[in-house]
Amino acid sequence: MKIHEYQAKEILKKYGVATPKGKVAFSVEEASEVAKELGGKVWVVKAQIHAGGRGKGGGVKVAKGMPELKKYAKQILGMNLITHQTGPEGKVVKRLLIEEGIDIEKELYAGIVLDRAQSKNVFMVSTEGGMEIEKVAAESPEKILKVTIDPMTGMQPFHARQLAFGLGLEGNQFKNAVKFFMALYKAYEESDASIAEINPLVVTKQGDVLALDAKMNFDDNALYRHPEIVQFRDLEEEEPLEIEASKFGLNYIKLDGNVGCMVNGAGLAMATMDIIKLAGGDPANFLDVGGTANKETVANGFKIILSDPNVKAILINIFGGIVRCDRVAQGVIDAVKEVKVTIPIVVRLDGTNAVEGAKLLKDSGLKFSVAMNLKQAAEKVTEVLKA
Repeated sequence: MKIHEYQAKEILKKYGVATPKGKVAFSVEEASEVAKELGGKVWVVKAQIHAGGRGKGGGVKVAKGMPELKKYAKQILGMNLITHQTGPEGKVVKRLLIEEGIDIEKELYAGIVLDRAQSKNVFMVSTEGGMEIEKVAAESPEKILKVTIDPMTGMQPFHARQLAFGLGLEGNQFKNAVKFFMALYKAYEESDASIAEINPLVVTKQGDVLALDAKMNFDDNALYRHPEIVQFRDLEEEEPLEIEASKFGLNYIKLDGNVGCMVNGAGLAMATMDIIKLAGGDPANFLDVGGTANKETVANGFKIILSDPNVKAILINIFGGIVRCDRVAQGVIDAVKEVKVTIPIVVRLDGTNAVEGAKLLKDSGLKFSVAMNLKQAAEKVTEVLKA
């Protein structure tokens, strides 16, 4: 689950992570009131959407004086902000974060993420703050310092000192950075975050270390432990079809193609999308119906897939391990009759009772195209699109 920057900062503050003073605003009037409350003469007006690159897209402005603040607030609120993470369709800005101006001396980077290869968290820092970390990794990997945290010991002060030394910090900057890194790791771990990214992490001329920006995503499977974080969910920032799918326990992600995919198992779903691409097609979604793949889940899957007007054909790829293929086939037949699917459907079954399942599909009287293997299934569905 993703949350907004101002929400991430609320969580970080609870753990002692230093951030600039600021507050969310939903109108120009509220933005003005927040600025007056913060005091000073310089404020930062920041668009709040679930995407990075807001500054480059015109969603972050420094206001010098109240007239500029009102001007930028009016300009950004309601704008369709397009960044490299939103795609060409962009996102409409419905809220702002108004923050105090900061006297910045250095812009750095700090981030924590799980390294699945090691099954350990990795704390990364870089002197290249403000840049996309992926770009730094590709062009200047030597500028990223990585410290692996053993889950048996957790984050230790010597880890934080190693990170601060790696950034070349000294004196009060060093001490404040060590405190910052320890607090950030605690916030990441105790909130069950899947990523905590501070970009930029700034050092002020007074030696303070602050999270000028903050991004936090959370493990959906752990959200039952954090009802206070669940309340931060902004459904308006999420794809409507993905929200609908989550109501039925389906794992769905909308894509830009025209081949609807219905698969049991995340790994098999990824492989299915890959082979569709290799066959010359373009997947319209990722959809994992899970281990049951019964009439109800298949019917709900069809409804979600068919809600996307770009879908012109559907590929169903089921491996019968826990679930029997003949039961899945009957579920598909019943679901197609219930939902009244009119576009072509290609089905590939493998595993337990796959032969029986294929026979049920052929004898159903419905126009299924049954494939013997995944390669053939991908070829069949792309041929249908050309017809």
